Amino acid sequence: MLSDCVSITEVTTTAGWVAGLAIVALIATGWRKPARATADLARARRPLRAPAGLEVIDRQGQPYRAPRWYRRVWAAVASSVLAVWIGAVVATLVGFGLAFAVIELSEMLRR
Repeated sequence: MLSDCVSITEVTTTAGWVAGLAIVALIATGWRKPARATADLARARRPLRAPAGLEVIDRQGQPYRAPRWYRRVWAAVASSVLAVWIGAVVATLVGFGLAFAVIELSEMLRR
């Protein structure tokens, strides 16, 4: 039972602390400096010629080229092998976990 080990007051207090700390963390992540400071126009010798940022150059990029057939085959084979491997690991972990749970529960029933 929950009431035997922890009181409702402790659970509520802990949940309040966790929620409060989460709000503080969210606010703290919003207060960060910009990546690059811009020039202060008031301190420039010639305020109208002060650099106010980076110059943007518009260039034509290379057109999209589809990957070769062997790269597509390699991607399909590699993703299939990874999917089978991860599935085997997850199935092994779930199997051991269920076996452990069954053994523990059956020993608890024998008591």
